[in-house]
Amino acid sequence: MSKPLTSKVLNSTVIVAGLGYFVDIYDLQLFNIIGKESIQSPAGLNVSDPLQVANLFDNNLFYWQMAGMLVGGLFWGVYGDRKGRKSILFGSILMYSLANLLNAFVTTVEQYQAVRFLAGLGLAGELGAAITLVSEIMTKENRGWGTAIIVTLGALGAVVAAIIANYKIAFWGLEAWQTAYIIGGVLGLLLLLLRFGTFESGMFEKLEKSSSRGNFFLLFQERERFFKYLHCISIGLPVWFVLGTLIKRAPGYAEHIGVTTPISVATAVMMAYLGLSIGDLISGFLSQVMRSRRKVVLIYLGLSMGTTLVYIFSPAMSASAFYILIFILGVSTGYWALFVTIASEQFGTNIRATATTTVPNFVRGAVIPIGISFAALSASINLVTATLVVGGVCFGLAVFSILSLPETFGKSLDYLE
Repeated sequence: MSKPLTSKVLNSTVIVAGLGYFVDIYDLQLFNIIGKESIQSPAGLNVSDPLQVANLFDNNLFYWQMAGMLVGGLFWGVYGDRKGRKSILFGSILMYSLANLLNAFVTTVEQYQAVRFLAGLGLAGELGAAITLVSEIMTKENRGWGTAIIVTLGALGAVVAAIIANYKIAFWGLEAWQTAYIIGGVLGLLLLLLRFGTFESGMFEKLEKSSSRGNFFLLFQERERFFKYLHCISIGLPVWFVLGTLIKRAPGYAEHIGVTTPISVATAVMMAYLGLSIGDLISGFLSQVMRSRRKVVLIYLGLSMGTTLVYIFSPAMSASAFYILIFILGVSTGYWALFVTIASEQFGTNIRATATTTVPNFVRGAVIPIGISFAALSASINLVTATLVVGGVCFGLAVFSILSLPETFGKSLDYLE
């Protein structure tokens, strides 16, 4: 069922979509936090060699997950433009909830690879579908509020994942990492029940069935449309450079600047995502007040670049001060909601889900070349140079791309490509 456009910000679709993204981020970051523990655990892969553990985590399982997200982004995007936005919300959360449950019982590398690929495949559909649906059911003046709330709720999923990982919750004779995965799976299945109350997009329901619906190749058939698509992807690169490189390797950066107390990756992720959540809420507010997406993204890119330089060049500090710096870094990259909203607003209804779902997942997939490049540079030169080179490329492309895209605040979305 569908209903007319709504100006109500806290409507049921926004809340349910936000909770779905909460579970999405919970799983995505839970793997980053407890992945090594599950590899070393006797109940998991039971690998004891630290180098083998690091290689499995960083260069194997993580890339299987990202590969799943790349494939899933395309699959769910096309599916959403052909079958409906609501159908992605059901299918994707069912898939990654089951993957979470299975993840608690992996005992071989091959099983772990398959489960992380399946999880990535499911996780890929959540955000794009949520942003597309909310953008199409809300008035053009207020949809920015809706998308900001979705990502703000989602970022808190990483905070909860870090808390559960830190407190080592365990029951039924299972280990803490197994329990954490099971909690994520159960949360997802419970959320599935709430989704029966969501509405389909009226814009989608008006679409006639045609070959143009969900045609991924439409994005490449015109030069202007193709470059617009590439620019949308490039805008998000700094966010995952920060999360996938600066935060994931927080202990190494802390050691570099002289922090003597060991830094916990789980706490670093929690602080970064707490900052990201607040940053997304503020960026959504600024976008509505300034009536501009582009200006706010440019402000955040400037703040993020400045904070990154502080992160690698600051003098020695305490662990507490370093965590505060990570929090500020998270706030400065809190334009993820705006980035995905911009992608949604750039394209017509017949390929909107395809574009909105593939764009953030191609950005997530870019973590693979970013990570490989960073690892090669830091090994052959040094940590600071690698950060400046790889980060410089990501930020440079983002600034160029946001300046190349038209402003989309208040744009009507009821049109076709």
